[in-house]
Amino acid sequence: MEQVAPNPLEARPDRLSVGIKAIKPVRYCLYARKSTESEERQVLSIDSQIKEMLQLAEREGLEIVAMKRESHSAKEAGQRPVFNEIIEEIRADKYNAILTWAPDRISRNAGDLGRVVDLMDAGILQEIRTYSQRFSNNPNEKFLLMILGSQAKLENDNRGVNVRRGLRTRCEMGLRPGSTLTGYINEKRLDRKCQVIIDPERGPVIRKMFEKVGYEQWSGPKLYHWLRFDLNFQTQGKKPLALGNMYRILSNPFYYGVFEFPRNSGNWYQGKHEPLVPKELFDKVQEQLKRGNIQRESHEFAFTKLMTCGACGSCISAEEKYKPLKDGTTARYVYYGCGRTRDKQCKGNKYLREEELTNQLLGIIDRIDINQLAVQMKFEEELKRHNRFQRTVLGMSDPKAKHEEVDFRVYAKYILKEGTNEEKRELMGCFKSKLKITKGVVAME
Repeated sequence: MEQVAPNPLEARPDRLSVGIKAIKPVRYCLYARKSTESEERQVLSIDSQIKEMLQLAEREGLEIVAMKRESHSAKEAGQRPVFNEIIEEIRADKYNAILTWAPDRISRNAGDLGRVVDLMDAGILQEIRTYSQRFSNNPNEKFLLMILGSQAKLENDNRGVNVRRGLRTRCEMGLRPGSTLTGYINEKRLDRKCQVIIDPERGPVIRKMFEKVGYEQWSGPKLYHWLRFDLNFQTQGKKPLALGNMYRILSNPFYYGVFEFPRNSGNWYQGKHEPLVPKELFDKVQEQLKRGNIQRESHEFAFTKLMTCGACGSCISAEEKYKPLKDGTTARYVYYGCGRTRDKQCKGNKYLREEELTNQLLGIIDRIDINQLAVQMKFEEELKRHNRFQRTVLGMSDPKAKHEEVDFRVYAKYILKEGTNEEKRELMGCFKSKLKITKGVVAME
């Protein structure tokens, strides 16, 4: 009788099960990424990447179980939230392969590239598939993947060096990098397209700005009002010149012919452009701005920006007046009124003396909704300070003092009458009710 050789798989069924378990289907996550930075403008858009990779998957029968898209630079490791999510989901066995347009879509830095290769070494990530290449857990293919990722990083580093060199060369030519400043426009001649010339429409206005501040000692608010309402001055973007931008123009040495690049680097260059103002006028403007800053810093008012105008909704502002007295001293008065930030022509409010404003607040404070806990804490701090003063300076103690019996509104009235400007502002910050002033009368909204 003929003997049949035993089947090794039948003799060891456990090997068959082990062999079947080791073979896992390849499940892909489609990852499309486009950096928002300028050096990747030539890379396919995210939608184009997805379209191309879906067509590839359909041709070759690839199973896509997830699709991720991201607009983020891959220069720095660990900074892409979607990519980090992919790494975690691969570890959780939601999929075991990545389908992407090119290797540099996955990484342009050594850190993220190392995370991907570590997953391959652990057998968790089976494959990375691109439009024209395939990388699996094979020494040669992993080596090629690392080479391509390192090449992408090298391109980034070289690009940064080249950009800095180009900017430095441009500065040495007297051409300021960046967008054109207000008062200048780009010259349209093809042979000198990088040169800027004085804007015939806005340049003369910028020059007058310097003259009015330097020669006529105009204040910032007065100059802003002149630009905004008298001239209706607008930038090239057809927008009014903001107050902060106005101060930046007055402080920019580019307008007398020099510029610093990069900012705060100490590297100064002589510009090739025509200056709008002489150096002497620019220096006069800087002196005037410094004097204006000193004056503004010395003004502290108790109730500014804490109430609104009942007519136009602008914040309440303050100004001080000084009156010489017969005895040789000077009286100081503070007046509150509409700041006219929303309506420059607002006529619905009259100026209110600080003493009268305080009296009106005292009259309505019992009806104002106040954060009692905050005021109570301030009162307790003040009481502790007072008790320390009695013990350490006066050598007194008052064991009968019971601050719980003091009404927090009584303390609030005391602050309004006797407190410092800072204490009054802190108290007003505890008001839950919104206050407005209409025709000199303080009321709750």
